[in-house]
Amino acid sequence: MIFVKRKIALKKKIAILLLFISIITHAQSVRKYSNEFMNIGVDAAALGMSNAVTAYSGDVNSGYWNPAGILKIEDSEASLMHASYFANIAQYDYAGYAKKIDNQSAWGFSLIRFGVDDILNTTQLIDGEGNIDYNRISLFSTADYGLTFSYARKPLLFEGFQYGVNAKIIRRVIGEFANSWGFGFDIGLQYEKNDWHYGLMLRDITTTYNVWAIDEDKYNDIRDAVSGQNQELPESTEITLPKAQLGIAKKFEFHYDYTLLAAVNLNMQFAQTNDVISSEIVSIDPALGFEFGYTDLVFLRAGVGNFQNVLQIDGTQQVNFQPNIGLGFKYKGIQIDYALTDLGDQSAALYSNIFSVKVDLSIFK
Repeated sequence: MIFVKRKIALKKKIAILLLFISIITHAQSVRKYSNEFMNIGVDAAALGMSNAVTAYSGDVNSGYWNPAGILKIEDSEASLMHASYFANIAQYDYAGYAKKIDNQSAWGFSLIRFGVDDILNTTQLIDGEGNIDYNRISLFSTADYGLTFSYARKPLLFEGFQYGVNAKIIRRVIGEFANSWGFGFDIGLQYEKNDWHYGLMLRDITTTYNVWAIDEDKYNDIRDAVSGQNQELPESTEITLPKAQLGIAKKFEFHYDYTLLAAVNLNMQFAQTNDVISSEIVSIDPALGFEFGYTDLVFLRAGVGNFQNVLQIDGTQQVNFQPNIGLGFKYKGIQIDYALTDLGDQSAALYSNIFSVKVDLSIFK
């Protein structure tokens, strides 16, 4: 019983924190961190390799990692993933579909939802006479949605080269307090030569633009319900700055039955952050991933990434990183993957158990 009460209290505190972060911190029009739920990542196989898949990604999940990769599917594929964060308080769900049009083109779409449900709204807990009335408590949800449409094509004149484009629609809802619509574009490139794979993913290439609609009365209720809060009404626009991922990968084969995929990513943001390589122009976070496969049936994965300079209590800086591991099993067009992220709690990110499933829909024909 004590554990349940503590978990409810923790859920309430984190939910309120997430609510205020969502409403208040988007006051600046251009932010270093905007629509961050779209950067968490999908597919347990990729997450087990610390997301170092920009160059080699070639399935339905490429709509997220690099849309050029959906050209590598043979017919049509579907994918599902679920993950929980903050002690199962926040839920992350993903679904994707991709289909080959012909030998030179393919299309797909995906949907991401990241949300916290059943948050207690206590802004009306105390009535006009100063009495506490628990019947005045209501529930609401805060959720972020990302709908992405992907298209990929292979030029006839450039052997080994393919490109893809994403069109994204962003929908963010914070109960009855605020909501926004946004849109943006990604561009992905892949090139293969002599068994080496190269990839470039440009996210939010035109910047992703969000327009917020805020209920001023509801916002004032929140501000007045928390002592010490006296913020002005946030601005109604929010711009997500571009990011880039540059990758290189190669797959080695041993005795026909064994394979080893090695991949490196350079994840770049065009702003100064806590990344291990940081400047006013660009900040770079490297990632390294491996996948060992046996007869294209069983896979063992490992990766390390999210290298960050973290300020310590004594004023010094320490480099933190995030090690991940994963397992996969594939049989007759159905692939099930598992990833354990942040193994050993080496970074500021919380560890999570992530499962995903991918299905080659041609097996049903």
